[in-house]
Amino acid sequence: MLSTPGNLSEEEQNELRQELANVEEEIQTLSQVLAAKEKHLAEIKRKLGINSLQEFKQNIAKGWQDVTATSAYKKTSETLSQAGQKASAAFLSVGSVITKKLEDVKNSTTFKSFEEKVENLKSKVGGTKPTGGDFGEVLNSTANATCATTLEPSPEQMEQSP
Repeated sequence: MLSTPGNLSEEEQNELRQELANVEEEIQTLSQVLAAKEKHLAEIKRKLGINSLQEFKQNIAKGWQDVTATSAYKKTSETLSQAGQKASAAFLSVGSVITKKLEDVKNSTTFKSFEEKVENLKSKVGGTKPTGGDFGEVLNSTANATCATTLEPSPEQMEQSP
């Protein structure tokens, strides 16, 4: 039940005012003591060479240590580790399959026939060059030769044009 000033006797009001003043005085005293303790703490830290950055680093390290000690972190870490191992194995498997397929294509008769035709065209258009150039160079030279031959009409085209 709440009391209103009208319900309190003069004596009760005086007692409460006195108690209020005492509590406010205690709070002020405690604030002063706390400020003095904080000043003393800062002085001790200064003498020990402890600064805010070092404290921050220590707090972060302690926090991280606390996090890594939790069972949730350990379970998550294990799960992610297993997932990483499975993903790594899957990528390795996919890479092996792609490599094998590319080797199969390179060894196929169609590819070898195409490669021979490109080599023949290259030797006809660009003369003989040392073998062993990479396939990209062969394709580029063939493309350039094809462009050059399509720009110039062939003798057959010359006979057909009016």
